[in-house]
Order: sequence, then structure tokens, then C-alpha cells
Amino acid sequence: MAAPVDLLVIGGGINGVGVARDAAGRGLSVVLAEKDDLGEGTSSRSGKYIHGGLRYLEYYEFRLVREALIEREVVLSAAPHLAWPLRLMLVHSPAQRPRWLIRLGLFLYDHLGGRKRIPATKPVRLDRAPEGQMVRDTFPNGFAYYDVWVDDARLVVLNALDAARLGAEVLTRTAVTSARRDGDLWVAQLTQSDGTAREVHARAIVNTAGPWVEQVLGNVAGVNSTKRIRLVKGSHIVMKRWWQGDHGYVLQAPDNRLIFVNPYMDDLALIGTTDIPFEGAPEEVKIEDHEIDYLLGILNTHFKTDLTSGDLVWSYSGVRPLFDDDAAKGASAVTRDYTFELDGGQPGRAPILSAFGGKLTTYRKLSEAALRKLETTFPQMGRPWTADAPLPGGNLLNADFDTWFAGFQSRWPWLPPDLARHYARCYGTRADEMLKGAEALEDLGPRFGGLFYTREAEWLRAQEWAQTADDMLLRRTKHGVLMSAAEQAQVANWIAS
Repeated sequence: MAAPVDLLVIGGGINGVGVARDAAGRGLSVVLAEKDDLGEGTSSRSGKYIHGGLRYLEYYEFRLVREALIEREVVLSAAPHLAWPLRLMLVHSPAQRPRWLIRLGLFLYDHLGGRKRIPATKPVRLDRAPEGQMVRDTFPNGFAYYDVWVDDARLVVLNALDAARLGAEVLTRTAVTSARRDGDLWVAQLTQSDGTAREVHARAIVNTAGPWVEQVLGNVAGVNSTKRIRLVKGSHIVMKRWWQGDHGYVLQAPDNRLIFVNPYMDDLALIGTTDIPFEGAPEEVKIEDHEIDYLLGILNTHFKTDLTSGDLVWSYSGVRPLFDDDAAKGASAVTRDYTFELDGGQPGRAPILSAFGGKLTTYRKLSEAALRKLETTFPQMGRPWTADAPLPGGNLLNADFDTWFAGFQSRWPWLPPDLARHYARCYGTRADEMLKGAEALEDLGPRFGGLFYTREAEWLRAQEWAQTADDMLLRRTKHGVLMSAAEQAQVANWIAS
């Protein structure tokens, strides 16, 4: 029998890789198993924000908002190449909320989280400011505030990379098909996509399977749970940008939801999200026509536009596995907080800890809380350490991306500016390693399309667990959004060969 590991983490979304990284950094031996690609199920389908959750204040979730606001600063320091403050114009609609209520909410938003690197809120006359040029005259007032933009799928990969650096074994496309207790150990059967089977013995299991958390508990581990999740679908659409500037907008929908309209890539806009109860298989989620109509209707109500479904460049949907607290009525009111269920942990009964709920922003705090639940099982593990530790590629002096990027461009002067920025934003300081030995654009190998060269594809396959075209084009990068079907097929053929 192979030597047992301390921790088997099931699920390679943001919470799973966060737990694996934290645990490995505390000296625990870790195996992480993800049945698909890293972040494929939910964590690559978010609104791309590290944010406090302004509208959660309406549900009095002050602890969650404060924790999330603090985490904005942590992520800005840990991955300054991947995350940056985004200025948002909240368009005031008196029909939804009075102006004093918006002011109060934004005041709390400014002060709950110990804001350091993020500017304060300011009122804006949209009928006079350039940001209001495309806003309809019926909305003359607004507020400018900031949240933090992040590439969610790459945030997952960076945590997995750091976990692996610290000794964790990261297995993608590897399903945990069964797990049984054998005294103080779990005996788990793992099956890879090619049919290869493997047995892992672990002192504890952390179940971070997201939408599949209940299935892992009941069908894989044979454990009865008292907690439930509610699946809520969120869909986003992408289209050409119709305003000037690098700011985004926040619109108040008739159902009191907040819709975010963000600059995306070079000249695109990302709009979302919907909030719809979902009862199907999470892997089959997709956007529906009525969701597109809902988002377009809100856009055309607020902007001087006539946008239609024909303007869509891309769309995606994800399923949020929210903790069902039996208190919320509508999908929008379901808490975004997280909770745990621990089964076992006594002598002779190996523990399994399951995470219910959570959001992208608070993944690091969830990870710390999960390991706190396992302190009696692992009294020898180290203390929390991730609050001030950079993620791979994020070790920039003073977390100053602009200064570092100027140096990067001087080291690689032959890179076109848009390609240099892409490498810098995706890989940070690791981009120098990826480009090692290249002296001209031709050294990057054949170009598949857009900014995607063979050198980067080889790097993704060798360094970041990318095995398919979607892994490379939609999760590790967003090249696929702008590439033709023929160009994407060329990438798939290259991988197959």
C-alpha cells in the first residue's frame, strides 16, 4: 500500500485549489482530484469580480461584505498582474432605490473593509460627465465607485500552480468514483479520463465539489448530509463595446438586481448576470433566449442604444452552488456566504469536510476556515500564511504592475504592444520564463490566430495542465473569444497530433 496522504481534496474549482494551496503551505501532503479541467464547472463562469457585494448590504450580510472587501486588497497584492481596480458608474434609477439609500450603501462599502488601495465613492452628474454620454437623459445622476476585476479561471490556475510548487499533487480529469472509511483513513478510488485507475489513502477528505457537493457526499462517500445547496444559474453576454473609456457601469434592473456592464478585453463589453433557479445537470447549463432578452432590455433602457441578439459575440452560463438556508425566497436573496459540514474526525473515524456555498471573492477565507475545522486531525500543521503571500507571477515590487510592465517591455522590445500586455497580464513574472531564448517574433512558432502562438500553447500544456482547445482558449486564456471556428479547430488538431 502506498503511503497515505494527509488530505484528499475533491474538486478543482477556486475553493478546492485554495484549500490545496493553503494546506500544502502548512506542511500537509495533498492530492487534489478534479473530474474535468480546473475551474471548468463554475469558477471560470463568474462575473470576473473580486468584490464586496454591494447589494448584499440590503440583506444585512455585513460580515460577508466586510470579509469580501478585505479580500479585495489581498488579491490586489497577491496577483497585481491579474487583478486591478475597475471604476464603475452606478446609474441611479429612483424607481428602484432612493438616492439616500444608495449613498448609505456606498458609504458602508467604503468603510467596512479598511480600504487602502481603492479610491472612495463620488457622486457623478451623468448629464454633464463624459461617462454619461451614452446614458439616456432620464438617468442624470450616478455614483462612481470601485471594485476589483480579475480573470477568474486564471486565479484558479495560479492557486493550483502554487499548491503544486508546495508539493501538492494536482490531478485533472480524474474523478473520485468511490471512497470508504478504513479506521483513521479514507480509501478512495480515482479514475482518470483514459480509464486508468488508482487508489489513494488519505487521513481526511475535503469535499469542494461545488454543484456536485451533495453527490460526492452521498454517492461517493456514502455519507448522509443535513445540509443542501440551491443551484442558481447566472448567464453573461459579450458584445462590442459602445462607450469610450476603461470604466464600467452598474444598472438597477426592474427586479432590483444589479446588472454589471464591464469593459472586456480590448473593445468588448461583458454584461451580466441573470439569477435563475436551476434544477438540471450543472454540466449542461446554457444561456436561454429569455435571459438574453432580459439583459438586452436593461441595456436599451439605460443606454442610447438599440442592441439586439445579433450583436452578441459570445455568451456563457454557470451554476452557482449556494447554501440553502431555508430563509431566502428568490434566487437573488439566497446567501452567498459559506458553511461547512464535518462528518467524522473522532478516533477511528476519518473526517470528511464538505463546503457549501461561497463565492469567488472569499475563497481564501473559506480555505482558512476549512483547515481550522481540521485542526484536531492535523495538530502539527502550520499556521495560516496566505494573507500576504504572492501567487505565481505576482511577485511584483510594491505590487506595481505598470512599473514592472515597463521593464518587461524593455526586456522584450520586439514583442508587439498588445502581445506584450497579454503575456504580462496572464503570466506576470512567469512570462519571462515562457519567453526564455526567444529573440524575435518568429521564435514564438506558428500563429494559430489572433495573439495565440505555438510557444504559449506549448507552455500551457507543459506548465498549466491544459489538455484541450477549450482549456487553452477559454480558460487559461480568452483567445477563443476572438478566433474563428477554423482557427480553434487548428488548435485542437495541433493538440491531437
